[in-house]
Amino acid sequence: MRLYLSSYKLGDKPETMLPLISDNKRTAVIANAQDSKSADSRAERMQQEIDSLAALGLQPEELDLRDYFGKTADLSEVLKDFGYIWVRGGNVFLLRKAYKQSGFDNLIVELLRADKVAYGGSSAGVCVLAPSLRGIELVDPKDEVAEGYDQKVVWDGLGILDYSVAPHYRSDHPESEDIEKCVEYFKANNIPYKTLRDGEAIVVNGDQEDIVS
Repeated sequence: MRLYLSSYKLGDKPETMLPLISDNKRTAVIANAQDSKSADSRAERMQQEIDSLAALGLQPEELDLRDYFGKTADLSEVLKDFGYIWVRGGNVFLLRKAYKQSGFDNLIVELLRADKVAYGGSSAGVCVLAPSLRGIELVDPKDEVAEGYDQKVVWDGLGILDYSVAPHYRSDHPESEDIEKCVEYFKANNIPYKTLRDGEAIVVNGDQEDIVS
């Protein structure tokens, strides 16, 4: 399994993601955690992400999971063209719904376990990999919705990680104060977790896992 999991944007050492990626540099950029934002704001942030990834020599393009709600077979075919998946931050509960409604959740778990793709992301794109999203509601509004989304909250994460992640920990970020509450929740409920300060990233390459900053 190959993962690059950043607290904020691409982190301070984004070049450390490159050894994880195969010769196929086509990168699917998923920004569905931003779907409740205005179209202009979402587009601007998407372009910033694409520019940052392109500067590393990757070939990024948006993959909008809304186009595949109820079309998992189509999404499965599209994913075969990419060597890297990058998931930007936003609302983790909205992102989780997009994963479920498109079938991306099961597809990415299968691809990662078969080592057919690498996965990177920041903030919500990292939190969604935990066994559960419990505790994250202290940071992200759990009832946030956008057009085309189901109302019901999905509490289970993808279980790719065996612990939860608290990004923006003790950082200069608007959510850092609420992250402290999230960490206290993890402690009180005996939930395994790791904290990430902005600039840091968890790098998983097979059996090896490190935090880079």
